[in-house]
Formats: sequence, C-alpha cells, structure tokens
Amino acid sequence: MKNKDVIIIKKIKKHVENSHGGSWKVAYADFVTALMAFFLLLWLLSMTSQDKRIKMAAYFKQFSIFTQSGTSFMDKSNQMLGEAGESSQKVTAEKKNLGISSETQSETSSGSDSAMKAEEVKETIRQAIEDKLGDIKDQILVDIFEGGLRIQLVDKAGKPMFELGSFTLTPIATRILKVIAESINPLPNPVSIEGHTDSLQYRTSAYSNWELSTQRALTARKQLEVFGLPPSRLSRVAGYADTVPLITEDTEDPRNRRISIILFFPQKQSKQP
Repeated sequence: MKNKDVIIIKKIKKHVENSHGGSWKVAYADFVTALMAFFLLLWLLSMTSQDKRIKMAAYFKQFSIFTQSGTSFMDKSNQMLGEAGESSQKVTAEKKNLGISSETQSETSSGSDSAMKAEEVKETIRQAIEDKLGDIKDQILVDIFEGGLRIQLVDKAGKPMFELGSFTLTPIATRILKVIAESINPLPNPVSIEGHTDSLQYRTSAYSNWELSTQRALTARKQLEVFGLPPSRLSRVAGYADTVPLITEDTEDPRNRRISIILFFPQKQSKQP
C-alpha cells in the first residue's frame, strides 16, 4: 500500500447561465413593429382613391420577382398611378381583369364623394358653431346619416328654442338659425325642416303637438328664408309631434323639443335589373 500513488479527483462545477434572459423581448418588439406596419398599410390604403387602389392591385398582380427583381417600386409610381398620361384603355382593362365594372366603380366613387362632402360640410358647420355659438354649442347636434347631414336645435332646461307652448322663436334660436343659414346658404343641397315636441299633451284637443310641431317647423323655415335661404331649395317642411323622440327613455325630456334641418346629398342609384 505504501508504494501506490494516491489519486485525487477534483470536480469543477460549471456555472450554467440563467436561461431566462431578455431574448423574448426582441421577438415581442419584432411582432409589435410588424403589427404597426400592418395597420399603417391599412390606413394608407383607406386614404387612397379607388382608382389608385385598382392600379396598384393590377401592378402587383402582374409583378414577378424573377423578371423585375432589383427595380424600385417608386420608379414606376407615377406611371402606375396614372400621373404620367396613362391611357384610359389600360385603366379599363385593369378594372376588367380585377372584376370591377364601370357601373360599380362609378357608384362606389359617387357614394364616397357624397360622404366626403358631408364630412366637409359638417366640419364647416362645427367650426362656425365653435366660433360664434360657443356658449350654447351643446344645444346644436350635427350628425351624418346615409344620404344626408342633420342639424338639430334642441331645448335645454331654461334655454328653449321656442316660447313655452307656442311657435315664437326665442333669441337663442334666432342666433343659431342665423349661423346655420350662413353655413348652408352657399350649398346647392335640398333642405328639409322637421319639428318635434315632447310627449306632454295639451289639456284641450283643439290644439295638439301635431299642430305645434308643424307650426314650429314653418317658423324655422321663414326665419331661414329671412337669413337668405332660397325657397327653391326646400323639399319638405313637416311636424312629427312626439312620434320620433331624441331621448327615447324619457319622452318628456326637454331635448325632445327640437327643430331638425336636414341637408340631402343625393347618391347615384344602382340600376334595376
């Protein structure tokens, strides 16, 4: 035993790096960046006209990476988007290849143009209300519906548009109608005026909310004409009593007493089969 060598074995433990590092953050950042780029692309496409989208679709439909690799998309952007004198025959052919008829394209463009014009008019009226009627702007509602733009003058507790139970305009209503007239007078759109009341009824049947709402609509019409609205643009003046409440859960709410001024934006009708 004395002649045997003593062998000592030393085991060195290797330190294992923590596997829970920050590599996942890189993947997450790439995902968020790609998602942002995707939504940016959708936004850009929504801001592009229908004609340009058609031409872009036709370009990428015929694009080949084997024959057109190394070329820039921007080099042909003017030609592709029709800004360098592209022939109408080529545009028609592209629409045909994409399955879009000229009638469909015209109807889509017409509807889009009407919506755009309604938005522009809404913004003009909204700005006029902010500038000139800031103290009572909460009594003027402006919204867009299919086929037109609606401006509503609503009552508020202590600030009515008409004297109680009558069709005499208050100074507040006169101020509003003047500003509205200045905004819509330059437009060619047909105009409709509607009168609405709350559900409170008169004690006698000789005079009802039907007569009151109609008289109020007629009074608003006369005042708009005084402020310069051409009578030829009026297409309808009507009273609806309390049948179309603004606040449906409380038909006696003062906001149901209102005048609606409607501007129509005609859209091209689709052909009947």
